[in-house]
Amino acid sequence: MRRRTFGMPGTHLRVPYRTTTSSRSHEIEESNTMERRVQAMRASIVKAIRTVSRGYVSSYGEIAKAAGHPGAARQVVGILRTSFDLPWHRIVGAGGEIKLRGDSAIEQRLRLEAEGVTFRGRRVNMRRHEFRFPGRKGKRTPAKKASKTTRK
Repeated sequence: MRRRTFGMPGTHLRVPYRTTTSSRSHEIEESNTMERRVQAMRASIVKAIRTVSRGYVSSYGEIAKAAGHPGAARQVVGILRTSFDLPWHRIVGAGGEIKLRGDSAIEQRLRLEAEGVTFRGRRVNMRRHEFRFPGRKGKRTPAKKASKTTRK
């Protein structure tokens, strides 16, 4: 056991502490596992982004769902910001809205128009240009409720 001194110089307050190798190795294993999960998530999101073909767009949320991580739209944004060689201009906000600001928004719109994507005002025409991921069906509609019958 090692001792460590705390407090002002000259004081003799000593507090013992222990460093165990088993808990430390457990922490290292956990961090390696977490890193592997993050790398797997990143790889699946990048793969989903690369599947969006020319002339089509997808939203951040749809990319996250297609990658198997629903609700991870912010992670998609982070990956687009830090990665190179990705078709970043094909990923837009919900409803086809360009979420970038300033010159980046103008560049995104020009790149999309060069690919043949049409706009309705300031938004992409999602009816014509939304990319449908294979294996994913259209939006679910709520089940019809059974009508109430009265007995006499």
